[in-house]
Amino acid sequence: MSVALLVYVFGWATDWERLRAATEAANVPLFLAFASADRIAFFVVWTLLQALALRRFVSNVPVRSVVAVRGGSELLRTVSNPLSDAAFFLGLSELAGRRMEAVLASALVPMLCHFFVMLCMMTLALPFLPGGVAANRDVLVTTAVLWAAWIAVGVGVRLSATRGLRFPGAAGIRAWLERFPLRAIRPFLLGFVGLVAFDVVIQKLASLAFGVDIPWVELAARIPMLYLALVVPTLGNFGTRELAWAALFADFADRDTLIAYALATNAVFLVLNLLLGLLFLPRALQLVAAVRRARREGRDIPEPLIHDPTDL
Repeated sequence: MSVALLVYVFGWATDWERLRAATEAANVPLFLAFASADRIAFFVVWTLLQALALRRFVSNVPVRSVVAVRGGSELLRTVSNPLSDAAFFLGLSELAGRRMEAVLASALVPMLCHFFVMLCMMTLALPFLPGGVAANRDVLVTTAVLWAAWIAVGVGVRLSATRGLRFPGAAGIRAWLERFPLRAIRPFLLGFVGLVAFDVVIQKLASLAFGVDIPWVELAARIPMLYLALVVPTLGNFGTRELAWAALFADFADRDTLIAYALATNAVFLVLNLLLGLLFLPRALQLVAAVRRARREGRDIPEPLIHDPTDL
């Protein structure tokens, strides 16, 4: 799918002459500054929140170690997001005593909080879109489907607890949710509220630097849809981002300008991912090697586990 998508987008759907002209008309220094700020902010906030989740629910791993492992895994993000995330979680599991299930459980907390905050932003923005709900069926359908899925899981879990009804997987989900009460996840919700607001602002400024004026409410309603599209694994997100951005904001610029913006954004992210990976990878490999060596030699590992996720 990745190769086919890249061939379609860049070999068939893209007019390279018009794309080059759109890029030349942009304020490149401003665009580079805003796009770089966007990527760095996501790296910093996600890394700190994932470190907080790991320290709060699994192991007292130093934040600098989590930063090193996350930074080293960014080198693989130049190829694939899932590959980078897999390397990150494997590295964390080594630091946390090879407890992959605990690491994944703690990692779901920031992921679900980010999803919930974006869903709320879409819902709040929908009534204020030009033309109202009727003229924005794509946002309406996406929001409705996501809320239906969220509510269905919640109702199923609730009924399995209060009525004794059995739904596939409900007991496991309920047991998992009980480990993370609202007071424990409040910092993650607040952190992602700030990150999502920053993302809308920075995308507005970056697109303006590229000569594309997209209204704030359109960005708030459709940026979450962009992230849903980016779930499709492709090489460095090339192809997916361009098609999604051109489709979501087709009313505000011609297709080639929108594709040029998304392509330039991907290129900036690729360079930053490469730099982050090269900067942190040696330290990340050093940390993992030291933990494995200590475990083989029967020595105590610095920063031992402090509690299980169920011991809240």
